[in-house]
Amino acid sequence: MERVALVTGSSRGIGRAVAAELAREGWAVCVNYIQHQQAAEDAVRAIRDAGGRAVAVQADVADGAAVAEMVRRAERELGGHVSLLVNNAGVAGQAQFQDITDEMWDRYLAVNLGGARNTIRAVLPRMISEKAGCIVNISSIWGLRGASCEVAYACTKAAIIALTRSLAAELGPSHIRVNCVAPGVINTDMVQVLGQETLDDLAEQTPLGRLGTPEDIAHAVAFLASDRASFITGQVLTADGGFIV
Repeated sequence: MERVALVTGSSRGIGRAVAAELAREGWAVCVNYIQHQQAAEDAVRAIRDAGGRAVAVQADVADGAAVAEMVRRAERELGGHVSLLVNNAGVAGQAQFQDITDEMWDRYLAVNLGGARNTIRAVLPRMISEKAGCIVNISSIWGLRGASCEVAYACTKAAIIALTRSLAAELGPSHIRVNCVAPGVINTDMVQVLGQETLDDLAEQTPLGRLGTPEDIAHAVAFLASDRASFITGQVLTADGGFIV
């Protein structure tokens, strides 16, 4: 039976790099997307061309029924149960607190936090039954220290850390590990909108002198998912080049 990993929000950026890295580690990967179908299919094609197994499945992680169907389809097409879940899907944006609309607040919570709840709820019964499994949540350094003009985003990412630690304690007796990666400023489409001057300034503020890459985060996720981390649970691995040291 295949080792199946589900990586949410994996058509582009960090998620795509995570999916590719896990495929290289021998996982059959479900590439989840919500809008970017072509990008998701390209990611799957690249994995298959490298000798791996993958399938692209569309689902809005904020929709619990869609998530449950995605898991069923991934397991059916990949020939195994999801034993590794990477909660990467998220929305972000900048706005002053007084300008955050109800719709924006609700969407951030529904995707960034509710999405993780929905995916965990969909895969957990099998993990508990088999007393095995691994969950890696993607938070952010802004969830650790907060960020001006990103209150909604930072709140959801702080909640992801609490979710990680609490679930790790609850699921430890079932031999299910739950960990978290908190990326720093990673050079993806999400941060490119800030403009080159801001990106240069952020790189200068980073002790290692550069922005992170999606592959930097993918390596951290792959480590936490591997047997090398078999005694690690409830932890937040900050991968930020020293930005918040």
